[in-house]
Amino acid sequence: MSLLTKKEISGYLAVVDTLPSDQRNKVYQLLEMDRVERCQNDFLYFAAQMWPGFISGKHHKIMADAFERVASGELKRLIINMPPRHTKSEFASFLLPAWFLGKNPEKKIIQTAHTAELAVGFGRKVRNLVSSEVFSKVFDTKLSSDSKAAGRWNTHAGGDYFAIGVGGAVTGKGADVLIIDDPHSEQEARQNNPAVFDSVYEWYTSGPRQRLQPGGAIIIVMTRWSKKDLTGAILKGSARDGVNEWEVIEFPAILPSGTPLWPGFWSKEELEALRAELPVSKWEAQYQQNPTGEEGAIIKRDMWRIWENEDPPKCEYLIQSWDTAFEKNTRADYSACTTWGVFSHPDQHGALKTNIILLDAFKRRMEFPELKQKAFEMWKEWSPDTLIIEKKAAGAPLIYELRMMGIPLSEYTPSKGNDKIARVNAISDLFASGIVWCPATRWADEVMEEMAAFPNGDNDDLVDSSSQALIRYRQGGFISIDSDEQDEIRYFKNPRRERYYSV
Repeated sequence: MSLLTKKEISGYLAVVDTLPSDQRNKVYQLLEMDRVERCQNDFLYFAAQMWPGFISGKHHKIMADAFERVASGELKRLIINMPPRHTKSEFASFLLPAWFLGKNPEKKIIQTAHTAELAVGFGRKVRNLVSSEVFSKVFDTKLSSDSKAAGRWNTHAGGDYFAIGVGGAVTGKGADVLIIDDPHSEQEARQNNPAVFDSVYEWYTSGPRQRLQPGGAIIIVMTRWSKKDLTGAILKGSARDGVNEWEVIEFPAILPSGTPLWPGFWSKEELEALRAELPVSKWEAQYQQNPTGEEGAIIKRDMWRIWENEDPPKCEYLIQSWDTAFEKNTRADYSACTTWGVFSHPDQHGALKTNIILLDAFKRRMEFPELKQKAFEMWKEWSPDTLIIEKKAAGAPLIYELRMMGIPLSEYTPSKGNDKIARVNAISDLFASGIVWCPATRWADEVMEEMAAFPNGDNDDLVDSSSQALIRYRQGGFISIDSDEQDEIRYFKNPRRERYYSV
């Protein structure tokens, strides 16, 4: 039979109570047949029927469509990266195996998680659902009479389910579908030890990957931790081998538009509060699926020095630097501003040397009127000795507007061939020499994180703003290191007024 439309279902329900009992029973039978067929062919509908209280989001529809393509044989390799507490395991490790075995009772599933206990727990939930009355009204799949173990059981048609923790042996087992759910534990991932991630990838390639049946599918659903985690290792290997077989779906907790991924469950206020509590690196990896890594980084996090005092040092000269975007939209770059100061600080021998410190940082997607107002506010707040704006994108009209307001500024136009990487390389030795500081604040952590991810990160707006400022300091002779040729004369203004960091 063909599935009923929503309009047809509504029409039947509107009149069913007015019909004679025999006709009413026929309508109920028709509606039940429609419900069964929908459950069998529509994973999202099945999930809603089997999971009372389920709150659907757009990401569930995307996941469901991908799972249906796996079940039909259309999709063989699927990676879904998504934040915690967004029904990752409920969908991939509970509802999907039950639905798949309901449709294909002769198939074999290997289910994995980062511990054997967790994997067996999933197995118990799947087994209980498959043996339930509500499931039996949709599918004919039954458990075999000897299926008592939660992590190892069979169907009446010869299919089987096998649950295993990462690192466990899968000898003798085959899989039509291999499901890997969060292969890294938080305790292991926090170590940030490449060997931990390498061991998971080695287990995957030498163990469950080898147990895949001809034509079988692999589904990996996980939260990102590092560029070296299982998702990162698999994609790096695919790129190296020239095999683009994986479909990758990434769900950030907060979308580029600024709205939550799952507004029916997570409010933006709740997510922003969580974001404020977490280190930038953890938020970006786990919740935004954007892990940063220092492999290939020009400026690493440990090159920075941390200013622990509540008050900043007395600075002798301030530079404020803007990198602007074209317009406010989901694909636009951010407009970013950093404020830097130079100050004297004793070196390891007690001799005073000129150091530099990050005093403030800001970035946001803005339309031009807001950008103009923010630039004015930040100039007024800090009264920098030099204001630098790169003459590109919204920078050109911003330069014009600020000059009309009487604000002195300098245009920055990179010389030909002086690309982003070249500019960062030009200041990297300043960081390596230990004269660049930042306070222990969240916004400073965001700058360090973006620097550490460059040139492989998704955003480099704060990087561009910072490199402009530091290059100008260096060109002006304000800062130098032992390898530089020393200027005979260096001039500074009187020490700047004291101020507090904004957190």
